[in-house]
Amino acid sequence: MDSIDIVFLGTGSAIPTPSRNHNAIIFNYKNKNFLVDCGEGTQRQIRKAKLNMCKITDILITHMHGDHIFGLPGLLHTMSKTGYNRELMIYCPKGAGKKMKQFLDLTGVHGIDYKIKEVRGKFIDNPYFSISSLALNHDVTCNGYMFEEKDRLRIDKKKLSKYNIKGKEVGKLIRKKNVKIDGKLIKYKDLTFLEKGRKISFVFDTKYCSNVDKLIKNSDLAIMEGVFLGSTSVGKEMSKRYKHLTLEESAKAGKKGKVKELIISHISQRYEFKEKFLLKEAKKIYKNVKIASDLMKVTI
Repeated sequence: MDSIDIVFLGTGSAIPTPSRNHNAIIFNYKNKNFLVDCGEGTQRQIRKAKLNMCKITDILITHMHGDHIFGLPGLLHTMSKTGYNRELMIYCPKGAGKKMKQFLDLTGVHGIDYKIKEVRGKFIDNPYFSISSLALNHDVTCNGYMFEEKDRLRIDKKKLSKYNIKGKEVGKLIRKKNVKIDGKLIKYKDLTFLEKGRKISFVFDTKYCSNVDKLIKNSDLAIMEGVFLGSTSVGKEMSKRYKHLTLEESAKAGKKGKVKELIISHISQRYEFKEKFLLKEAKKIYKNVKIASDLMKVTI
């Protein structure tokens, strides 16, 4: 199974802090590199993480607020000057494509071949994985995203050696075909098992809604916002006013959705250097939770 490496480039919210940059996460699978959001300063964070920005193949934008897109013009400009030689796909929510094009035109982005595509539902689907988006409930059109690896049929090597099956016959088993060995019929189901594909979900900038549950359900890794603390009157009021999930709401959703690992990101500047307290509050609700930090790396 190929590893999926996730790097948290920026874990802050509307206002960056000395320790938290604006929102951006990058993850790779096989020969694809996906950037989720591109807040101000993302290209510098990419350099800090010692990643190659010219290997980015796709950018998934959740919505058109500055802390999620202000780093995009600068990143594209640098990519155009450092040998980027393929078509870059930029995905955004329904209704945001025209604004995205105007934004990049106004900031003088040129010299790079890119395509903007508005998406809702499944928009990437190949033999290895799919990526889908669902609408969230924010004050502008906003997407949550989920990456889903396809289930793979695997060969039980111990059973294979028992029957001395080799070469073309192994290929038949993988293609779900039965084989004959010394006149005996061997069913592919007896020598194979299904390896469950992994799921990663991204939920930022939304009040709680049913699509949050749909996005994160049974995720191996769910990355969710926790902008405010709902246990405080100020945090509760601000989360309602600005349509954000509280840390507690994300923890409850992760538990309800049977998420294997929940990572809380998109943290308000008011909680600077209070990660241990945030983690303690989240773990009161769900044990399988972490608080993200800039340049943190996770492999699943």
